[in-house]
Amino acid sequence: MFLGVSAYAQNIPNPMQPPRLVNDFAGILNSEEQNTLEHNLRNYYDTTSTQIYVVTVKDLEGYDVSDYAFRLGEKWGVGQKGKNNGVVILIKPKYGNEKGQAFIATGYGMESIIPDATARRIVDNEMIPYFKNGDYYKGINAAAKIIMDLASGVFTADEYYKGDSPIAALIFLIFFFGIIFLSARKRSRISQGSIGKSVPFWLLMGMMGGGGNRGGGFGNFSSGSGGFGGFSGGGGGSFGGGGAGGSW
Repeated sequence: MFLGVSAYAQNIPNPMQPPRLVNDFAGILNSEEQNTLEHNLRNYYDTTSTQIYVVTVKDLEGYDVSDYAFRLGEKWGVGQKGKNNGVVILIKPKYGNEKGQAFIATGYGMESIIPDATARRIVDNEMIPYFKNGDYYKGINAAAKIIMDLASGVFTADEYYKGDSPIAALIFLIFFFGIIFLSARKRSRISQGSIGKSVPFWLLMGMMGGGGNRGGGFGNFSSGSGGFGGFSGGGGGSFGGGGAGGSW
């Protein structure tokens, strides 16, 4: 019986070598997508010491998705010892009639920053809508961006959950003042197709960028060249069961 349990636990894979934050065992990301995610997650790790691992697998090996994510986080030591500031974004793609599953597991030190209800909302709102369309990169990218913003204090879990983060407020103000500005213009200028000329450049940019998903991308980063030196893997972080997931 003991040997069977031990052998079963060994089904959790070892991290890819050389160590990476993006471990795409399922092969759902192309090389450019992997490099872009790796670049951004590595930059965030180098700046904050918080480790966000993206792991995709073809099979959960009989585990519940949450159990798999926790076991993987523990085995790999995701996060820093003592800080326990690790996050595992686990994706098991949809194959045929078999449901796809996703789970965000948080280390002990991240549970108050990303409560279970917030993790579930990230999965449901940022990931699954893209995954249903077969776009795994955008869903992972959106989720990672929200997690980084939460961990950095750009907005709180409560603000994200209510949709009233500073980013959302800024978007609202741009559109509010945009409507006032446009309504003040003469209809003749609008009918002549001069909106682009009469609306200030900053307002146009805000209107064009404001309607997208809040976690839609890492617009300030380049994809990188694929060379990621100086990363030794997990730092000995621990997981206590925090997180949430969903399926599609």
